[in-house]
Amino acid sequence: MITPQLYRRYLAAVVRFHVAAAESCGLGPTDYQASSLLDIEGPMTTGQLAERLGLSPSATTRAVDRLVTLGLAERVPDAADRRRVLVHHTGRIPDGLAELLGAVQRPIAELIDGLNHTERAALAAYFAAATDAFTRAAPQTDGA
Repeated sequence: MITPQLYRRYLAAVVRFHVAAAESCGLGPTDYQASSLLDIEGPMTTGQLAERLGLSPSATTRAVDRLVTLGLAERVPDAADRRRVLVHHTGRIPDGLAELLGAVQRPIAELIDGLNHTERAALAAYFAAATDAFTRAAPQTDGA
């Protein structure tokens, strides 16, 4: 049965894992999340990244600076508007991170492989709805 306690334990475990993964590869949680968003969503401006992270533009610029220094991101002029600069994920993964992610992704993939089509569809619908709910409920930042 899905209880609020089970759900909260799940979320806490996810957060704990990603904080530990970030620390293990020398990244702070903000830099780890910024790198992950760039990898998942593709190139974006620093302002767009700031909105997605819920951070001020200046804090996001500092995070991007650190990612560039580590070779995880690069700034590239926007081909459509050369006045804009887009931040791209380089595709580089910090040492050890792939192994850590694999350690959690493999058993989850095995579980999902064992689900039938209806169960997979329900799981996909849950993740889509939960993502939307968290996105909508996130407190708005004033950019300060």
